[in-house]
Amino acid sequence: MTRVSVVVHGRVQGVAFRHYTCRQALELGVTGWVRNRPDGAVEGLFEGSDAAVDALLDWCRSGPPAARVDSVDVRKGTYSGEFDSFIICN
Repeated sequence: MTRVSVVVHGRVQGVAFRHYTCRQALELGVTGWVRNRPDGAVEGLFEGSDAAVDALLDWCRSGPPAARVDSVDVRKGTYSGEFDSFIICN
């Protein structure tokens, strides 16, 4: 099991990036959250199996059709199991 913090840069707000990320996470069985940042990036915290989190990170590198992802910053952490589901934060 793994935990990662992620920041996605590019045209990622106003293109349903959070919604699609949540949908992908739920399909993959990843828990955590995603939110918009004031600087225009999208930030998330993902927990789950190594394979599921890697798959969600791969998806984040392209995002939904209307998005343009310039870069994805990933920081590994220690899995905690603190989340029951995946949510979109405001």
